[in-house]
Amino acid sequence: MRDVEQVGLRLQLRRAQAAAGDVVLLYGDESEALTHPYLAHAWAERGADLRVQAPGQARKVAILGVLDAITRITLVHTSPTKRSSDFIALLARLDRAYGPVPGQTRKPVVLVLDNGPIHTSRASSAALAARHAWLAVEWLPRYAPELNAIEGTWRDLKRHHLAHRTFRDADELDQAIHQAVTRMNAERTIMHPRRNLPKAA
Repeated sequence: MRDVEQVGLRLQLRRAQAAAGDVVLLYGDESEALTHPYLAHAWAERGADLRVQAPGQARKVAILGVLDAITRITLVHTSPTKRSSDFIALLARLDRAYGPVPGQTRKPVVLVLDNGPIHTSRASSAALAARHAWLAVEWLPRYAPELNAIEGTWRDLKRHHLAHRTFRDADELDQAIHQAVTRMNAERTIMHPRRNLPKAA
């Protein structure tokens, strides 16, 4: 509990730095979606077993992403797997969106991560270390998802964009995920039109 409180206070300071424009604060995490329907905001008669017919076996798409604490823009990488190599592919997206560019001044980035194995593996540790000049990591304590703001984005994605839909295969689901993230980012860009936003999804 003490670790959670300490990290929570540190993240408040990081958010204040981000709001002042001194750093970019990103929350990173993983989720997954299924080709079979995700049921949300649905109703049924009392005592009824709510089910939706879905053909075949459910397929899964892993979603790895980061949420900008200030702009609320989300960048995602999708994959059939959830491995260190997929996390490193997400870091490559951060390179393009936030990494150093010759002749340009960019803000340092703070990336909030949990201690999951794909973040702490030897390959992932090396990839993070290679970016130490511009990317610092704030490690979350164990079992503290409430400190990771991207959890709300995953709920929004599933409840309002992917819910009550059946997808033919993983490719169709993958496309729907990217389309949904693009829509979510467009809505947030309209809310904050003058902010400097990275390329979406």
